[in-house]
Amino acid sequence: MEIISYISEGGVANFLLLILRFSGIIAFFPFFDSRLIPVSIKGAMIFFLALLFFPLLPPFDTNISILEFILAGLSEILLGFMSAFFLQVVFNAIAYAGEILGFSIGMSVSSTYDPVSGTQNLIIAQILSLVALLVFLALDYHHLVFMLIAKSLYSTPLGSFGLDSNMLIYFIKAMSNLFIIGFTIAFPVVGVILLSEVIFGMITRTHPQFNLLVIGLPLKIIIALIVLILALPAMIWHFKDEILEAFKIAGKIFGG
Repeated sequence: MEIISYISEGGVANFLLLILRFSGIIAFFPFFDSRLIPVSIKGAMIFFLALLFFPLLPPFDTNISILEFILAGLSEILLGFMSAFFLQVVFNAIAYAGEILGFSIGMSVSSTYDPVSGTQNLIIAQILSLVALLVFLALDYHHLVFMLIAKSLYSTPLGSFGLDSNMLIYFIKAMSNLFIIGFTIAFPVVGVILLSEVIFGMITRTHPQFNLLVIGLPLKIIIALIVLILALPAMIWHFKDEILEAFKIAGKIFGG
């Protein structure tokens, strides 16, 4: 009950701004933005996280106008979006790599509804995205999210976040890295697929009776899956490095 009395003593504006900060984070951060989590659960999570982190807040001027409060609330939502954007780039790069693999193998027709993102994705893209999410949770990287938030309460006080030129540079680099990271992750499998295509083409030229559609396509899928399994540890290692780099950029945005 002490925290309730503390909030009622003049910290209502602080508490509401903290809720908005967590709202932006929960809405955009990987795993938390999953459509499988009901809105009611997200709302309860935001409220209890705000209660948990509220005692960590530094002194804050509560005598602000309605306009200042609205601007501060918008800056908190923007903070959540910008900090989550760079992590989303890495996860989207994994999905992009899965899309490249799916089209290269010839599984472009095997798209199904992805309940996590709410869109139609190739099966390989969904598998790689789930593997990336499991690695993210297994390495306790979601704990880093809360550590960044705790440090940001002092380095970036409530309502003080603003865009600058460095963030625009980070944004442009992240968009370009999305395609670079995705292609780098998919390259080992794509390279083997291209090599198998050349070999099948040579076999077809020397043995016209070779049915490429009946024999070649299943063989190509089997080869691609074997190479994907062998290359998966390297993909996970690369994903881990990129996630840590994204956390460093998010830390700079938080001011930590």
